[in-house]
Amino acid sequence: MKKSYLLTISMKLKTKHIMNKEIAKELNAKANHIAKLYSKKDREGNYNNEDFKVKEAIPTSDHTATVIMEKNTGKLAAYFFYYINRGKSKGWKYFVPTDSHITGMRAFEYYKLQCERTNYKHNF
Repeated sequence: MKKSYLLTISMKLKTKHIMNKEIAKELNAKANHIAKLYSKKDREGNYNNEDFKVKEAIPTSDHTATVIMEKNTGKLAAYFFYYINRGKSKGWKYFVPTDSHITGMRAFEYYKLQCERTNYKHNF
């Protein structure tokens, strides 16, 4: 008799994301501006004339956040916001990641770690 077991691990992440107050204010302003842009009735792709409102901004690091928008249809949309802290592109940028984007970023994390691992010895 073959037995199979399902192992589940419950883990609470105890990370504290500290976002500078000014950057947080900029995020709030940018997210609300994007909600207004997405709510435009003549926006390409707004077939159902949906209105968008910021439901919640969730800091995920000091320079990233997930912004949940609620549509007047009751549906939710998740936006990935990231902050560029200098140069001509300084400020909050965003995109709406697909499942494919998320899968790709999970893979990216591995390769980024390998770069950091290789580069560490060059600090001395």
